[in-house]
Amino acid sequence: MKRSFAMVSVLSMLLMALPAFANGKKDDVLVDSEVQPTEENTPAETEEITMKYFHDLPTGDSVEFHEVWGYVMLDREYEFNAKMPVTDLCYFSADINCYGEIDTIPKASKFKNYKGRKHLVVTCESRSLTHFVLDPQYGVSKKIIETLGNACSSYDGIQIDFELIPKKDGAHFLSFISGLRKRIGNEKWLTIALPARIKTLENDVFDYAKIEPLVDRIIIMAYDEHWSTSKPGAVASMDWCERIADYAKTVLPKKKLVMGIPFYGRTWQDENYGKAWYFSGINRILGENNTHTVERENSVPYFTFTKEIKVTGYFDDTFSLVERLRMYADKDIDRIAFWRIGQEDPSFWTWLKLK
Repeated sequence: MKRSFAMVSVLSMLLMALPAFANGKKDDVLVDSEVQPTEENTPAETEEITMKYFHDLPTGDSVEFHEVWGYVMLDREYEFNAKMPVTDLCYFSADINCYGEIDTIPKASKFKNYKGRKHLVVTCESRSLTHFVLDPQYGVSKKIIETLGNACSSYDGIQIDFELIPKKDGAHFLSFISGLRKRIGNEKWLTIALPARIKTLENDVFDYAKIEPLVDRIIIMAYDEHWSTSKPGAVASMDWCERIADYAKTVLPKKKLVMGIPFYGRTWQDENYGKAWYFSGINRILGENNTHTVERENSVPYFTFTKEIKVTGYFDDTFSLVERLRMYADKDIDRIAFWRIGQEDPSFWTWLKLK
């Protein structure tokens, strides 16, 4: 059965379309790369890509950092290579379901060849569910804390990535973090991913200063400056990232500040016909596209037309990534994190070293 109102022919090449969770990380489904695992959970070797554009490369020396954090997604473990200069691997994710339970804990043993620290990332994917988890009247937070405390036996730490917290649950969020800190003790790492800020906001549930004493590291998600439904623009422009870093340095100790860096790109098109329509809207686009023939399938009318659209894409390659690293290094920031491994320009890794 034909379900589409229109079939659109895109004549421009899409540059890249990749989740971002963020969770930002991450507001729409990303197109998978062409690389696929040859066997389950086999670490990927550096991919050879024939560039479709003139590929500027940096000059000068590689950039050194004290800590490099990298996110790897469940079921895409093969995109990680233990040879990558990564000190901290963030396994994404153990997600809280609609019953207030974590039904799947990813197994750290899938990275048995990796010698660095491993962190289990915990996510909660809706505002109402996050309220249900955090508000103590439901008794869910205690169960989640206990589950994570038990899971921590095979990990070096737990990372909280709750991005949809209702304003009224700010105090509950701090209590949850405090309770988890107490449960896992100081022997294990407790880290948190927080949205980007360029100034202190009143009654902010992600208040850096209030959260900092409770955790070992704060990963600032300095990406999604522009997103799938915004106007076209960089996922993380340089000047925007500079302002985020400058503010974070005024609030957080150097040791706890980790600047998040995007590996993914986004595309936008100037016209989108993939949606539901009023009858008046259907009639209008038929006229605008000079489409006057409508056929019927089992009495139901349908039509097709071909349309050229303009696609705009912003993405990061090795040149822009190294520029970003140098900008952070010049600000005396020596801890960075990448969302996420598998999305990057493969030639990038030779420009990054550990101190």
